[in-house]
Amino acid sequence: MNLNLSASLNIFKLLANPSLCLPHATIPTFKELPVPLDSAFDSTEDRKVNIKAVVLDKDDCFAVPETNEVYAQYQDRFNALKAAYPGRRLLIVSNTAGALSYDPKRELASELEKATGVTVLSHQTKKPGCGTEIMDYFRKHPETGVTSPGQIAVVGDRLSTDMMLANLMGSYGVWVKDGVVPLERKSIFSRMEQRLAPFLVARGYAPPRPQSPFE
Repeated sequence: MNLNLSASLNIFKLLANPSLCLPHATIPTFKELPVPLDSAFDSTEDRKVNIKAVVLDKDDCFAVPETNEVYAQYQDRFNALKAAYPGRRLLIVSNTAGALSYDPKRELASELEKATGVTVLSHQTKKPGCGTEIMDYFRKHPETGVTSPGQIAVVGDRLSTDMMLANLMGSYGVWVKDGVVPLERKSIFSRMEQRLAPFLVARGYAPPRPQSPFE
């Protein structure tokens, strides 16, 4: 069994601040993803949302777990996302493909890149703890235009990994609530998260404000 040590360690941060797992926007499935993503978030006169890059989860987000192909019903939306965020502005970050503790030879990452045409990040630390590695990637590729975590949107199906990653980074998070897999086939952790977000919101919790490029 391949444990996610990053998630286990960060659970203490989550217990101290439950807001860290809350998304800034929620969609039922990847098919409803707004493109471009700026429209998913609230802009104000003094704080304009300007998403320049997207970090995309794979399993139960745009693909059936343990497969590399884009789920057929999502292909058009996936193509639209690639067109809106071309080249290195779209990055897949998975806790399977590209996670070096799980995929040490990058075999899964290479297969996923071939199937999607999108770069898969190689990272030592699993989500939610790989924010530094993600920002290092964008710093190495200034052509993306990313100068701040607040210009990145993280899209994924898990609150405790994808959305917590977004908030720890200072980025925007889009929660794919229902995903590809039916609820009864999801892990116990995913089923618990379905109830967690409404519970926290009802008690007044809100996600942290993303970092501004000027902060």
